[in-house]
Formats: sequence, C-alpha cells, structure tokens
Amino acid sequence: MIKIALTGGIGTGKSYISLQFVKMNIPVYEADKEAKKLYERENVKKAIFALFPEVVTDDHKIDFNVLSAIVFTDQIRLQLLNKIIHPLVMDGFDLWAKQQQREVVILESAIIFENNLQSLFDLVILVDAPQEFCIQRIKLRNPTWSEIEIQQRICTQLSQNEKKRLADIIIDNEKDENSIIYRLQNY
Repeated sequence: MIKIALTGGIGTGKSYISLQFVKMNIPVYEADKEAKKLYERENVKKAIFALFPEVVTDDHKIDFNVLSAIVFTDQIRLQLLNKIIHPLVMDGFDLWAKQQQREVVILESAIIFENNLQSLFDLVILVDAPQEFCIQRIKLRNPTWSEIEIQQRICTQLSQNEKKRLADIIIDNEKDENSIIYRLQNY
C-alpha cells in the first residue's frame, strides 16, 4: 500500500484537492475532521483538562474559543496539545488505511512537517497558493476570525517555502480548477 500525505498551510485549498482525489476513487483520511471527533472522548478531555484547566466549561466540555486563544499564541502549549491529539489521529489513520484495502491512501493534514511525520509516508504532496489567496479563503470559511487570529494560525505552521523544500510534489492551487484536475490525473 502506498501512503501519501497531502499537506499545505491553512487556506491553501487542501480540502479541494482532497475532493479531487476522492473523485478519482482514492480514499482520503481528513486529519482535522477526525481530530475533532477525538475531543469528545473522555480520556482525551481528561488529558486536555489536566494541561489546560482554563478550558473546562461548567458542563464539563471544552471551550474551544479559549483553547484556540491559548494554543495559537503559545507554541509550547500547542505542542503539548498536539502530543495528545496527533498520536491518536495517526493510530486512527493506520487502522482506517488497513480497512480501505486499496493500493493508495491519502492522509490530509496541514501539519505533516510540523510534527515530523513525513517519514511515515511514501510521498508528500504539498498544496501551495499565494498567501493573499489563502487569507481570502480563510476569511470566507471563518468570517468571525480577526486578522490577528488568522495571522496567529498561519504563524503556527512552517512557511510554505520551507514546506516546498521538504515536499516531494507541489500542487500550485492558484490556477483554475480544470488545470489542477488535469495535473492530478496525470501524476
């Protein structure tokens, strides 16, 4: 089985590219979506509450606004959160990949390089787009985020230039959709 990581900074269009792979009948595991499910597990909440007691709500839930404000302004605390969530995401991916019974599977995650996961994959594809395009996409998807919140999230990730240096394949997501689909079909 060939395991591919699909990565790129926030707003580069990873989800769009993932959808194109799904249309080509290649299964894609969305790390962010799966990570969100983990926050409902009692063992995960317990670990988060131990490290971030300020995020506990009166009804014993996680206040994600408070958690985001903490981790996107404190790199060390972000790393602590990632140490809770990311091993579980990767365990979930491995189990899911085995169940697919396919030649090729893809994990979509913005932070492959940040978590030094690239060695777990046969190929790393980077989705790239100019930062001004990314910011426009982020604003459309998250209209309540301020410029500061957007920049905080961008700053927690490696620069796209550094990711380009590490990636095996780069997809330029500034072009029109038909061009991207053609290139994906010809990889």
